[in-house]
Amino acid sequence: MKLTGLVLSLFVLSVGSVAQTKTDRFGNSVPDENKTANRGIFGNNNNNNNNNNGGGADISAGIREALKVGTQRAASNLHKPDGFFGNQLIKILLPPEVRPVETQLRSMGFGKQCDQLIKSLNRAAEDAAGQAGPVFVRAITSMSITDGVNILRGGNRAATDFLQRTTNSALTEAMRPIIGNSLDKVGANKAWREIFTLYNRLPIAKKKVNPDLVGYVTERSLNGLFMTVADEEAKIRANPAGQANNLINSVFGRGGN
Repeated sequence: MKLTGLVLSLFVLSVGSVAQTKTDRFGNSVPDENKTANRGIFGNNNNNNNNNNGGGADISAGIREALKVGTQRAASNLHKPDGFFGNQLIKILLPPEVRPVETQLRSMGFGKQCDQLIKSLNRAAEDAAGQAGPVFVRAITSMSITDGVNILRGGNRAATDFLQRTTNSALTEAMRPIIGNSLDKVGANKAWREIFTLYNRLPIAKKKVNPDLVGYVTERSLNGLFMTVADEEAKIRANPAGQANNLINSVFGRGGN
């Protein structure tokens, strides 16, 4: 069964299905910020009192360097086969409102086709992750001294939060076309949009399915991207001296005491 046929089967079986509780506007669980709230790129809070070493310009230079290291690693790790698909923390699954249908399809012997569709969503995200690097570089380059000092004095996710706030729109614009093209190659996007637009008009459709599959995958991709950036931030905070970078260590490591 091709992906188009699989999506059609999803539509047929979804009539009367009970949707799952959504936790974001696309119906997927949002990464638990509490799991990354205590993560951070620039050393633990006990070292943050060193922010006067070298002045604001040196602080910003160190933060820029750490941001470059962290974001390059994150984008590189995701922009490869199984970058998303092989990571259970960020793997993109079908929206909860159609998962009861997925269960029915698997029980009917269509597990392979379901797996193929899910893999196509993740391959699209992996393709698009390569667009993140240049967007991050622009944001890091334009960061002001004040931004750098605020990040140093902020919470453990201050760097990731800065990037998410300043790059989310640009990343969406850069990644969405790549994801769309990838999904178009297998016919998933067109079939999904047509079928679930019709499904949402049915009186029995108590929970609407987002007909914008590209938008859904883009949002899930960004969630996974920033979760990975936060992980890289945590590693650098925990061990700035292990980055083989004197600038990062001098500003944020114990060597700055």
